[in-house]
Amino acid sequence: QVQLVESGGGLVQPGGSLRLSCETSRSILERYAIGWFRQAPGKGREGISCMSSRDDATWYQDSVKGRFTISKDNAKNTVYLEMNNLKPEDTAVYYCAVEHNYYCSGTWQTWGQGAQVTVSS
Repeated sequence: QVQLVESGGGLVQPGGSLRLSCETSRSILERYAIGWFRQAPGKGREGISCMSSRDDATWYQDSVKGRFTISKDNAKNTVYLEMNNLKPEDTAVYYCAVEHNYYCSGTWQTWGQGAQVTVSS
């Protein structure tokens, strides 16, 4: 069992910023890629970002590229998703997830509990 603890969700105005956190263990960060997903009301889960554990290579969905940034703080065993210039269509429940591999292969073994992000005026 892998523990993932998410925090940082909330209500923000359009154009605002928010940072999500995903706390895990040192061993997980060293061995496996970490991804971020979101699920809007009535829609399927969408992958939005991922970071490799071997070389810290990153990937972003086109809809968030240039606005969202994935990063890692090894001292805190935490992966972050910085979200800037937020839009109402970004409203969703956001999840972090652990890969089965060191790279972003699309095979996920463990999920965080989810964090609600609401973008509204």
